[in-house]
Amino acid sequence: MLSAVNAVGDSGRLILGEKVRQFEEALAVCAGVKHVVGCGNGLDAIEISLRALGVKQGDRVLTTPLSAFATTLAILRAGGVPVFVDVNNTGLLNLKVAEEILAQQNDAIRFLLPVHLFGHAIDLHELASLKKRFDVQLVEDCAQAISAKSHGVPVGSVGDTAALSFYPTKNLGCMGDGGAVLTNEERFAAAARALRDYGQTGKYMHVYLGMNSRLDEIQAAVLLEALLPRLAAFTQRRRDIARQYRKNITSEMLIIPEAPRDSDSVYHLFPVLLPDDREGFRRHLRTRGIDSAVHYPMLIPDQPALRGHKFEVANSLVNAARFANCEVSLPIHPYLTDEDVERVIDACNTWDRS
Repeated sequence: MLSAVNAVGDSGRLILGEKVRQFEEALAVCAGVKHVVGCGNGLDAIEISLRALGVKQGDRVLTTPLSAFATTLAILRAGGVPVFVDVNNTGLLNLKVAEEILAQQNDAIRFLLPVHLFGHAIDLHELASLKKRFDVQLVEDCAQAISAKSHGVPVGSVGDTAALSFYPTKNLGCMGDGGAVLTNEERFAAAARALRDYGQTGKYMHVYLGMNSRLDEIQAAVLLEALLPRLAAFTQRRRDIARQYRKNITSEMLIIPEAPRDSDSVYHLFPVLLPDDREGFRRHLRTRGIDSAVHYPMLIPDQPALRGHKFEVANSLVNAARFANCEVSLPIHPYLTDEDVERVIDACNTWDRS
């Protein structure tokens, strides 16, 4: 990391330089897409994606109520109207229900924005089918799922565009904020490149009302030289830990949601469900020196920030509410030792005796 930072300092080029270009090219190969456009963060990556696809004021965007608020915030900032559909038992957007909503609403919904939540890959065969049958434009939120696959197909390669986040805790996280837009279409990549840089298509030629959302040259260098080469090993370690959790956590007080069928998850998070006394379980973990988190304790439609803004709830959100009320995320990252993992497993299995 220090070597990468020093090299950028020596170059004197700090914004949209050679390291950004090289990182975009390397990430495109890794992600299985033709074009990558680095930007300031994951939120901007989603907004830029929608705007590059031509979303207009009032366009309705079908999405999930169970995600980081950034997913919905990007829709609103781009001028769209979120239409919330329930999740399934894995926590991912329920594509069967989404199909029903799209069929009922005919041409009223023109955009689809699913989230590959927890590092799981949503069924890309079904997603591609919905995109084609209902002629919707598709943005994949891949912020938690770089390198995940469904039916052998990498996330981010089916949508018209896709969005990544390089927030430090992500599977590929930089030393600050960062994000990227993925696409296989040159016209969308060109629009994204302009939108991230004040809407310029050339120096002082502003075609769009763009934004300042450029991936820092230093962050690109750190990602390219220090972190992207380790992504495969980091991902394998996450999968190994998840495998140990699934095999050895046996307490009947916890429910471990299944990963989606045919999904090669990268386990950004490892969620368990506590139908009773979630906070008591978290206190139990803390007494053993184990931290945990909740993703996400309030559904997006219930957030105070949405009051006064237009959105729709297309169906009952019963499964999403179950996750919001019961979910706890156990530690899962590549720096955990085997002893750390065993401590987490033991703490989970002793919860019913605590």
